[in-house]
Amino acid sequence: MSVAKNARERARAEITREITDAARRRLAESGAAALSLRAIAREMGMVSSAIYRYFPSRDDLLTALIIEAYDALGAAVENGVAQSDTPRAQWQGAAAAVRAWAIAHPHEYALLYGSPVPGYQAPEATIGPASRTPVAVLGLVHRAWESGTLTPASETLASDLAAQAAAVAALAAPGVPEAVVARLIVAWTQVFGAVSFELTGQYANTMDPAGPFFDYTVATMADLIGLRD
Repeated sequence: MSVAKNARERARAEITREITDAARRRLAESGAAALSLRAIAREMGMVSSAIYRYFPSRDDLLTALIIEAYDALGAAVENGVAQSDTPRAQWQGAAAAVRAWAIAHPHEYALLYGSPVPGYQAPEATIGPASRTPVAVLGLVHRAWESGTLTPASETLASDLAAQAAAVAALAAPGVPEAVVARLIVAWTQVFGAVSFELTGQYANTMDPAGPFFDYTVATMADLIGLRD
């Protein structure tokens, strides 16, 4: 590869980073629905036509931001899981990582888990990054099942729900009973609900500060899943 081509690629990567950084600032100021390539170009001192060489449309820029956010959250959760040896502690680490990342990046969290952006349809390229967090959590439950540190749920699921849970288990937790997977999804939904409540101020004058209640929620959900120390 020539020196000139290397330099062009480095310059393109740098300008791309500057554009996404500006877009994240816009997210914080006015939200994803108001994101505008022309406004970002003005902020950066670019002619509006130049920015389209990097992102042909607003949706392309949104997709880049979404992929970066999913990857950042996924990396945080994977690291949270890796810090502990037992599945229950790994679950706690994963949940704590979600909360810490969301508090540090509330606008990116809202982009992923807030209201849909009108007119935007996420492409297939977002699926892999979006899967990192649930796959990490499914993995720790699978390890708990394999190691005998998980108490299986005793209920029998309705056939349609059992089929859905089996399909989820096939992704990263083969052999884990469908009822355990269903309980995991309940628990994971509760964790994200608690984070969303905290970020939007729903715990004001009740569970505020939210840390102790969040820890209680995570521990209670570990019990629901059946994770033991």
